Amino acid sequence: MNIFKEYNLKNTNLRNRIVMPPMCMYSSDDKGLANEFHYNHYVTRAIGGVGLIILESTGVVSNGRTTDNDLGIWDDSQIEGLNNIVNGVKKYGAKVAIQLNHAGRKYTGAAGEVVAPSAIRFDEESVLPKELSKNQIKEIILSFKEAAKRANKAGFDAIEIHAAHGYLIHQFLSPLSNVRTDEYGGNIKNRTRFLKEILQAVSEVWPKEKPILLRVSAYDYKEGGIDLDNMVNIINHVKENLDMVHVSTGGLVPAKIDIYHGYQVKFSDTIKNKCHVPTIAVGLITDANMAEEIISNDRADLVAFGRELLRNPYLILNEAKVRNLDINYPEQYKAAFN
Repeated sequence: MNIFKEYNLKNTNLRNRIVMPPMCMYSSDDKGLANEFHYNHYVTRAIGGVGLIILESTGVVSNGRTTDNDLGIWDDSQIEGLNNIVNGVKKYGAKVAIQLNHAGRKYTGAAGEVVAPSAIRFDEESVLPKELSKNQIKEIILSFKEAAKRANKAGFDAIEIHAAHGYLIHQFLSPLSNVRTDEYGGNIKNRTRFLKEILQAVSEVWPKEKPILLRVSAYDYKEGGIDLDNMVNIINHVKENLDMVHVSTGGLVPAKIDIYHGYQVKFSDTIKNKCHVPTIAVGLITDANMAEEIISNDRADLVAFGRELLRNPYLILNEAKVRNLDINYPEQYKAAFN
């Protein structure tokens, strides 16, 4: 099966095409430190055979998390706990990335003010965010750069810049949340400037041999927002500083979304083939046959299993067993799979 074949992402060799995408566990503390739960959670999926594990949304500043229980990477004290996870995941054969994020107006904690490109709420119950000054924008770009340095010190194989799901970078990209009149607002090139400058900044400090991933929402599900053609334009504008696009949708505004198995794959397919960049497909993908169809038909290069890996950490091993595939089962578990 193609999903069990190796894949080279830049200079990083993955043992298969299966990804564990970032999923917030809300299990840290106000210091943003990784703990025993995080270690067990991620290392279990490495033992279970996942090819690439991407750690959950991790705040580049304390008020850039979604909640005060999310992981952080804004201080050197956070490196040790992350490094423990990296070493554990690598020990069992998986590669490991970390998602770098600033939540912008979707921050719900108490560590600092809620900020956004423009003073527009997410919904009626949300805090009215403060519009960022240009100096604050530059500070946040620097925070992403410093976070990339720490991610490298922690030993991560890759980083993923979170520009999806209604968080700060996505807020800059979409005209629904960005009504600025300076060089960071207006036309699509200006709205992409914040993302472009972040990618340029992290590229200056992230090792050239290691990949940079970008998570995007390719559709806002609301008139006047980002659509797929817009996202193709955005990616073409920034792709010189990225190696793979992780394609999602939604999250910017409250919306009714018709969710079904593989509902976001078509967006990955279009971006892969129109932008000529490798992609990860994600979105209610729950079995190996679906993943195999996606890879075999060149609709994505990698496939992410999210909640399915929460339900079944050993999904990959079990799928290999029922197909009588000869993979490198964990030594300690071989008796169960022979």
